[in-house]
Amino acid sequence: MQEAIIGSILSAMATGAGAIPILFFKSVTHKWRDVLLAYTAGIMMAASTFSLIPQALESSNMIVLTIGLLLGTFVLNFLEKHTPHIDLEHTKLNMKLEQKAVLIVAAITLHNLPEGLSVGVSYASDGGELGPLIAFAIGLQNAPEGFLVALFLVNQNISRWKALAVATLTGMVEIVTAIIGYFLSRNIEGLVPYGLSFAAGAMLFIIYKELIPESHGDGNERFSTYSFILGLVTMLVMINSFGG
Repeated sequence: MQEAIIGSILSAMATGAGAIPILFFKSVTHKWRDVLLAYTAGIMMAASTFSLIPQALESSNMIVLTIGLLLGTFVLNFLEKHTPHIDLEHTKLNMKLEQKAVLIVAAITLHNLPEGLSVGVSYASDGGELGPLIAFAIGLQNAPEGFLVALFLVNQNISRWKALAVATLTGMVEIVTAIIGYFLSRNIEGLVPYGLSFAAGAMLFIIYKELIPESHGDGNERFSTYSFILGLVTMLVMINSFGG
């Protein structure tokens, strides 16, 4: 349990750590933004396909895996459809600053719920190395997300320190959902493989629906592709080195 809490805290705090550069500058080129998004997509792709899915299959079967994958996809689809999806760099909504900031915080916070569950369920699985690997993958994905949230807030004339604080808080929900995922998986027999495959489905949805399209939206497809592959290789090295 202690390892799960520590892992979820470190993963969640990566959101705030990623926002720290906002204290020093207020802009980032589209190219670097796309490269970062593609890199995290590669990290998450390897984590889901080479860690979560094999572990779920090892402790269950294809039926359980399929149910979990579809459930994770449907839940993320529901959240995406029923929370405001705002382009952090091209927002042209005609509404007050306070409302805009609240929408951003709400959307990002809800988006982080399944990521926390992924970490908690991974620590509850029999594969002792899986939890740290998934926490690492989610943490890397959280870092650029935190920076983009803080960048949006600063560009809306919110102070840099306040933007950093808000970006950090959006990741804190992952600690709560990680603990919930850990306790549910530990106390309900047979839930772990469903949880692992649910996490994989949720991550694959984020990769294909959000990260890859956003990283290809400004004419940087080639650099983003290289970055995606580099992220994939990075996670494979981690899995091979520490995953047994």
